[in-house]
Amino acid sequence: MDLKELYRDVILDHNKRPRNFGRLAPPAHFAHGHNPLCGDQLTVYATVDGEVVRDVAFEGSGCAISVASASLMTEAVKGRSRAEVERLYATVHELLTRADAPVTAELGKLAALSGVREFPARVKCASLCWHTLHAALAGTAAPVTTE
Repeated sequence: MDLKELYRDVILDHNKRPRNFGRLAPPAHFAHGHNPLCGDQLTVYATVDGEVVRDVAFEGSGCAISVASASLMTEAVKGRSRAEVERLYATVHELLTRADAPVTAELGKLAALSGVREFPARVKCASLCWHTLHAALAGTAAPVTTE
């Protein structure tokens, strides 16, 4: 399967059947995110035990890329340390914004997000959940926006 097929199949699957969709009960960390350009809105919740993200979920609405990216993100960060999540955040940001960013096997299904690079207007759709998770883990109270 080539990367374009992977992109299409994974995005469609995670949009139709988002993983970890819903709210986590307090004392979960949370942040709200909004992409005013296309109307994507979501809230990301994370339960942190020491330095480990034990659980993560999201709720909201958005385009297929936004929902799929949030679903993929929740699967990828659950059980990782804050430091690992920060490194993954930086790797995905690079994957979305740099045409020459490597697509490595360690990305797993997140590699499908590399297809977003071909649609620069959609990068904000794919990155909104990552910025929102970053804010939730940092305890930022102000809503996250892609503008």
